[in-house]
Amino acid sequence: MTTYHTIASGRAMLAVETVGSGDPVVFLHANVGDRRMWRAQMDGISAGNMAVAYDRRGFGDTRGEPEDYSAISDLMAVLGATAKGRSAILVGCSQGGRIAIDTALRHPSAVRGLVLISPTVTGAPDPVLPPDIKSLLAEQKAAEAAGDLDRVIAIKARLWLDGPLQPEGRVTGRARQLFLDMNATALRSSPLGMDMDAPPGAFQHLGEIAVPALVICGDMDFPHIQERCRAVAGLMPNATHHVLPDAAHVPSLDRPAEITALVTGFIARCRV
Repeated sequence: MTTYHTIASGRAMLAVETVGSGDPVVFLHANVGDRRMWRAQMDGISAGNMAVAYDRRGFGDTRGEPEDYSAISDLMAVLGATAKGRSAILVGCSQGGRIAIDTALRHPSAVRGLVLISPTVTGAPDPVLPPDIKSLLAEQKAAEAAGDLDRVIAIKARLWLDGPLQPEGRVTGRARQLFLDMNATALRSSPLGMDMDAPPGAFQHLGEIAVPALVICGDMDFPHIQERCRAVAGLMPNATHHVLPDAAHVPSLDRPAEITALVTGFIARCRV
């Protein structure tokens, strides 16, 4: 049974849901999604685990007053209210992966494992983009400048759900509709301030993260993100790298069974 919570952090009221009981596993969404992107995974691991997902500021159902804030502190508030002092496995996609990495560096005792799906990492090498991707990003920037949010959302779906070098509409059905809805909610929400964490150079400190880690990347994601994932897995002493075929940046949506199986297997390895 899913339980819904509202957890205070600063001037924000974070929308949180939990499923199951047991060891905490916390899911951190990408900037193109919200906690709904993890529904299949939360249901899939809830036997024997407490699955937790929440909307960050500016996403989903979280509400608050504008203020500068710390995404790490928000996560720690969620852990304090749900994990009750137990260390957690953090599962983060994209910017959610960045928050997971930064939290593991700043609060190592709070983290017992990391699943990182196409993570953003501060201090990572600057990307080198192919011309086709540069063109799509320029089109997105022009749509943003023109205030054409529908076009921005469509381009983001092409880049992050289909894959930047794949045909538009590769992913269809409920997965695409959910992506469009989550992204529209985020882009149309009122700004709630600036995340002040941004610890410089997490990339240079990945070797300090000793907990088990699994780094996942789709083979249809941005080429520089695939390269970054290989590098991240190589720099973390207890990390493994997994390439997911026929997937782009948010495979929890279009490859839910595979991601659920990978997370479930990782949880089992952490217990051993």
